[in-house]
Amino acid sequence: MTYSEVLNYLYDSLPMFQRQGAAAFNKNLDRTILLLEHLGNPQEKFKSIHVAGTNGKGTTSHMLSSVLQSSGYKTGLYTSPHLKNFTERIRIDGIEASEAFVVDFVVSNKDFIEKVKPSFFELTVAMAFEYFAREKVDIAVIEVGMGGRLDSTNVITPLVSVITNISLDHQQYLGETLVEIAGEKAGIIKKGIPVVIGEYQASVYPVFQRKAKQMEATLFKAFELKLVGTHEKFDIKQGENTLFKGLSTDLKGDYVLKNILGVILCLNILKEKYNFNISQHTVHNGLAKVTEQTGLKGRWQKLGDKPLVICDTGHNIEGVRLTMAQLKKLKYDQLIIIWGSVADKDVSGVLALLPTTADYIFSEPSIPRKLEASKLAVLAEKLGLKGKVVPNVNEALQLARKSANKNDCIYIGGSTFLVADINEI
Repeated sequence: MTYSEVLNYLYDSLPMFQRQGAAAFNKNLDRTILLLEHLGNPQEKFKSIHVAGTNGKGTTSHMLSSVLQSSGYKTGLYTSPHLKNFTERIRIDGIEASEAFVVDFVVSNKDFIEKVKPSFFELTVAMAFEYFAREKVDIAVIEVGMGGRLDSTNVITPLVSVITNISLDHQQYLGETLVEIAGEKAGIIKKGIPVVIGEYQASVYPVFQRKAKQMEATLFKAFELKLVGTHEKFDIKQGENTLFKGLSTDLKGDYVLKNILGVILCLNILKEKYNFNISQHTVHNGLAKVTEQTGLKGRWQKLGDKPLVICDTGHNIEGVRLTMAQLKKLKYDQLIIIWGSVADKDVSGVLALLPTTADYIFSEPSIPRKLEASKLAVLAEKLGLKGKVVPNVNEALQLARKSANKNDCIYIGGSTFLVADINEI
């Protein structure tokens, strides 16, 4: 099989959440465990960090990976979904897994795959763990796909668990309330393994306290640290003590700063408890070069100037609230928003956060779960958002650029998969 034949086989044969939604969601870890046992339990052959949360887990994972790389550790990074290439999901020191490895893995295990019938995500997790074990990484940063307790990644015993925050997303799978969702995320807390909580949220923090106590896991509070400054220059303080001075990050969007405290605390645990050689210098270097060293895409990513063009993968209520707040800080004459969504989200709840003063082009991602642009436009109009319907996001961007002046701002968002369709990324 060629690489393209292997990808077609994976996409066509295995249930894929990004495309089918509920049909690909498995409410236990049985198939993941069978796959990993078949492979000789590769997840037991490398050290790891496990990162969960509604928003910020991808950014957190990339920041951790970058600092660990800067510290001289061969660092695996597993994230999902991919934006452009399947191999984006599995990286070592920022370099994607080879196409040859993907082909070899699928061809070698095809009979077992067809016997077990895993989901697309279950298979990619097993593939990543096999790759990290085979390549003998020093440590791997593993991002949860969805939830935590029943996520396929939740078969690892990490050195540290990190939970960034809790907000409403995937309620049909994780629960209708923040407390229920927190319970699912808390499922990554393991016996005796330290856990970092990124944000203090009064309604859900007791969930983590109870779970940590039950699992005899030390709970670390990132929210007790303080970040002072902006992307260009910031300090990290603990009480009156300055832990880091003059840090910067190449990641944009103020919401990124929310995640840095959890990253700092996690790195400190690695240093103090597990004797990782992480210095002030490598923290400075790693945070300053996250995009360069890990290949992170789609997070407040600038695609052009005059007019300014920005895209962001934020798609749930909290994520969109943060990106809209960030947009308000920019200076522009007119805001043009290209928006698309999948059908199984709280579309109206998200649309209600968008400014009525912007000009809109309603688009749609190229996946079966998409909400058709024409239907999105009808929902948007009920909330006072008016604009054109252009299903193809690249055609929408072309139209926006033609109609914009050099002092305008074009923002593309609403769905990870809409952003993934942009040719310029």
